[in-house]
Amino acid sequence: MSDENRTLLRKAEIAVADFASGGVLQPEQTNEFIRLAIKQPVILKMCTVTPMKSFKEERDKLRFSGRVLRAGQEATALPSAAWAKPAVGMFTLDAQLFKAETRLSEEVLEDQIERGVFRQTLMEELSKAIGRDMEWVAVNGDKDSTDPVLAKLDGILHQASTWTVNAASAKLSKTVLRDMLRLMPDEFAEQGNLQYFTNRVARIDYRDSLADRATGLGDLMIQTSDKTLYADMPVNAVPEFPVDATLTQALLCDPEGIYVGILRQIRIKVDEDISAGVAIIVVTVRFDVKLAEAGAVVRGYNIKGS
Repeated sequence: MSDENRTLLRKAEIAVADFASGGVLQPEQTNEFIRLAIKQPVILKMCTVTPMKSFKEERDKLRFSGRVLRAGQEATALPSAAWAKPAVGMFTLDAQLFKAETRLSEEVLEDQIERGVFRQTLMEELSKAIGRDMEWVAVNGDKDSTDPVLAKLDGILHQASTWTVNAASAKLSKTVLRDMLRLMPDEFAEQGNLQYFTNRVARIDYRDSLADRATGLGDLMIQTSDKTLYADMPVNAVPEFPVDATLTQALLCDPEGIYVGILRQIRIKVDEDISAGVAIIVVTVRFDVKLAEAGAVVRGYNIKGS
């Protein structure tokens, strides 16, 4: 690497040091980084994201799992099951170590530094990379995986094992979504924020099944790209949902019941790839994902996904 390029690399290191003491982001930068990281991913931006001060932290299940009295109803008119029942107990967030990187060419690096927008570019590029990778791990993590990254933690799909629906290799349809909703326990079925999540192709198949109907709804599915619903619940496409041997999965849950804990000690380092002529910016972050209540999630599997 030429002396000029080494100077650029040094400037990049100085720029990082301006807002990262010893490579660790300052508190206000940590907040901004987390905000940007969860901005684009489909599920993460809907989850309950909680900063962590230590590697392991416990969280209370601070929610009511049952139905509550509605206006005008008498307590004596309701069966005991209709009373709100607090979800007792706690769960532990155990932040695991992950690294993400972005590479900037010498030309891009020089342009960003000289224009004085290096830190902005750095935050944006790294947050995109880490947000995408975090969602991939949060969805597909499995401690038994042969992939060393996915093996670091059990993700949402692995944890959602209490209630399951086997689609038997069928396309995603209202029948599969109906069976998932019917399996949801009554105490969770009336939550106002229940949503479906699946991969892009499975969602397309479901939209096509609606479009085939010779009704106004069928026309709407063809003419628009707005929300896709089942029983007034959104059906979301998640790029990180897996396709294994042409099969994928689906979830029905309140995404706020998915907790993502991120350790506040986020570290950034600058290195170089001499042969490629690029600066390597690496971010180290620790995070974990947990279902606050596994019984409030229904998973569909063996769904045709490609």
